[in-house]
Amino acid sequence: MTSGGLVAVHAHPDDETLTTGALLATWAAAGRPVAVVTCTRGERGEVIGAELAHLEGDGPALAEHRERELAGALTALGVREHGFLDALGGPPGRRFEDSGMAWVGAGRAGRADEVPPGAFVGVDLDEAAERLARVLRARRPEVVATYEPGGGYGHPDHVRTHELTQRAVELAGARPDEVSPAFAVPVVLWAVQGRSALRSGLRDLGGGAVLAALGSSRAGLQLPDPEAELPSVALPDDQLDLAVDVLPVRDRVLAALRAHATQVQAVRAIDHQPGLVACYALSNRILAPVLAAETYRRVTGSAEAVVWPAGVRPVA
Repeated sequence: MTSGGLVAVHAHPDDETLTTGALLATWAAAGRPVAVVTCTRGERGEVIGAELAHLEGDGPALAEHRERELAGALTALGVREHGFLDALGGPPGRRFEDSGMAWVGAGRAGRADEVPPGAFVGVDLDEAAERLARVLRARRPEVVATYEPGGGYGHPDHVRTHELTQRAVELAGARPDEVSPAFAVPVVLWAVQGRSALRSGLRDLGGGAVLAALGSSRAGLQLPDPEAELPSVALPDDQLDLAVDVLPVRDRVLAALRAHATQVQAVRAIDHQPGLVACYALSNRILAPVLAAETYRRVTGSAEAVVWPAGVRPVA
């Protein structure tokens, strides 16, 4: 991987777009080095649509298909560098597999009743983190992006990815090697959303602009309850540090979402709706908003030391 730039660490194919798509597309459009590390291949993901329904439950087949979806999404975002964690930072080891999940509420996930033997949540934390730490030592990125501690919406693999990313940054700094003896701690960003903007976006999903954009595909989809308990990705507005403007890269982000056809549906651009630029739904068929700004909390490093691409700005 090229040195410097941005490294985004995610649990499964599709998370890179759903969580950090605008940041990745903005960074790539500026011609800056950008790489994605994916921890599993999404073997236990639910599958949308009858055409590909036969893949659900067939871990190897679904993983192979989702690898192709991921390649298409990264191309749409402009990201050229990617690796699966179990093949990075040393010789290939045992395969890190999707741990699965269960929906435990509207838009919230938890641990599945059965966890496979090779599940990512069962991998020793330092074993996985050391692989990523070697990548960070070699690449020395300016910025590392991943989930907040709750994994966005509770998926156990997302939570584990957050933990290993934090640990990898610690290990990279604590044990610099002969290749990169002086490791500068990067800016670490957690992908989050402001509570006010998220609630507003959830309300706007019931508006005429969204219904018009969806047309006949609205059938079978559910509107979220904007007053329901928000997932862990939602933070008080004063805890947001950086924002990425989505509209300049919206076409790239929506193309990437559409590339993940087994996981994402009802992807539509929304115009003339302040604060809301698109919508989509996952396998739970609950509409979700793409907000006008993709936001982050900075937890380590100095944001002033990074030359941010146009479109990335401090939150006022």
